[in-house]
Formats: sequence, C-alpha cells, structure tokens
Amino acid sequence: MSLAPRVVLVHRTTEYEELVARHGTHGQAAFFLSSRGRDIEEVAERHRRARRALTEVTAAIPLTWRQSRVERADLDRFLFGPEDVVVVVGQDGLVANVAKYLAGQPVLGIDADPGRNPGVLVRHRPEAAAGLFASAQSGRGDVDELTMVEAVADDTQRLVALNEIYLGAVGHQTARYRLGLEDDGGVVEAQASSGVLIGTGTGATGWIRSVWQERGGRLPLPSPTEERLLWFVREAWPSPATGTSLVAGELAAARRLRLTVESERLVAFGDGMEADAVELTWGQTVRVGVCRDRLRLVN
Repeated sequence: MSLAPRVVLVHRTTEYEELVARHGTHGQAAFFLSSRGRDIEEVAERHRRARRALTEVTAAIPLTWRQSRVERADLDRFLFGPEDVVVVVGQDGLVANVAKYLAGQPVLGIDADPGRNPGVLVRHRPEAAAGLFASAQSGRGDVDELTMVEAVADDTQRLVALNEIYLGAVGHQTARYRLGLEDDGGVVEAQASSGVLIGTGTGATGWIRSVWQERGGRLPLPSPTEERLLWFVREAWPSPATGTSLVAGELAAARRLRLTVESERLVAFGDGMEADAVELTWGQTVRVGVCRDRLRLVN
C-alpha cells in the first residue's frame, strides 16, 4: 500500500526570534534596537506575518496527508522522502537553500512577506495553498524544471546549488589554483584571485547578476530553465606566475570548468551556505558544470 504524501514545511528562524534568543526577553531586545535607532515593532510585525503564513499553510494540508517541519539550520540533517511535497514558507533564498537536498520532489514556494520579497521562487500567497495541494494530489500541477549547478571533486565529494557555487579561499582571501575548460585543447592558466563564481539562470537575479553587471553585461544571461551557466573569476591578480586571460565565460550542458587547487585550503559552497562547504586541498581537482538534477518548482 502506497503512503499518503507527506508535506514538509520548510521555514527559518525570524529576525525577531533571533533577537529574543540573543537578548533573553522582548524588552531587552526592544532596548537593544532602540539604542540603535530602530523600533522592535517593525521586526515583530514581520515575525507575526511569517507565523500567520505558516499557520495558514498548515491548516490547508489535506487531513489524510502526513506532515513534518524543518528549520533552515537543520536541512543538512533532514531526510527527504520520494513522496514528499516540499513547501517553503519564507523568502526566495530559502527555496535555494533547500534545493540541494532534493531529488525531484515538487516544491511550492509561499511568500510569507509579500512586497518585501522579489517572489522569483516564492511565487504564491498563503491563501493559495489549498488549491496547490489539490493540484499536487491530482497530478495536474504545472512545474518549472530549474537548472542547477554542481561541483564534483576528484575524491567524489559533490555539491549542488540552485543559484551559484563559489570556489575560493575561506574568508574570500586570495585563492591560488589552475583553471581551464575541459575539451579546450588543454589550455590551463595559473591564477590568484578572490574566487570563482559559477551560476545558473535562477542565480542571474542575484550574486551572478551583480558580477555580470560589473563586467559590462557582454555575455547573455541564461533563463532559469536553460541548460547554460555563466562563470566569473573575481579580482584575478596578474603577476609573473599568474594570469588573467580566463576570467569569464559560459558553460553549455556538456561543458565543464576544471579547477586544480594550489593552496593549502579552498572551499566550495552553494547559495551562500558556507557552513555546508566542500573542503579542498593541494593538488585536488574539482569539475563544475550543469547538474543532471533539476528543481521542480510549482507554478
């Protein structure tokens, strides 16, 4: 007998909850903010909106379905099942945070604070949850299959991200490595830089876009569903031993960027999750390109 679907509600601790946890009480947190010219009521109201959204979505879950909750900080310890319907209640970035842990489960993005979030990934309001669950149950839901990026090290470590992967030194200090494109005639360049950024069409609304704009926007940005990535070397340093000729480009579906570490320690992390990084050391090689998995985001 097949199991009923399980709704996994993904949320994150609010700024208000973090403040109260740090200062002990609402009053102490209010005093702290007032001493810096801010009113705690603004923060508390955003907290209340987030909790109302979570409550409204929970109430819309069909009675025969199972349900579970996971906070952002616990995502790397949570086991998602193939029958899960993942519901992200919060910001666009929270969808990106959960994407790397999924394997084809449908994702519903619920905007907990309309007007404050761009709504690129959290596309729905809480009141739409009941209809979305009905569509998911009938199998009629329309989804976008968003391209993801992956980095695979020579020791089998693998990292997946929805927006972008950063490869560089801890603290964004100088990273030393050799960089090249596979199937490019063996052209490799030794570089010293503040890291390499490889991003998707979804990431083209965030960090990748800011670098792209700084470089004059000469490369066309990919769409979220397009099997194409952009990559940029950040602040490459020219010297007698390091070059700056390979600093930007695009990766079609089958192409891979290859980086060989020439520092004691470099890291690769995705979508800003520095705590969940792949660590690399002298001589290790990592290949980065389009991921075979997709994020199935419900429209």
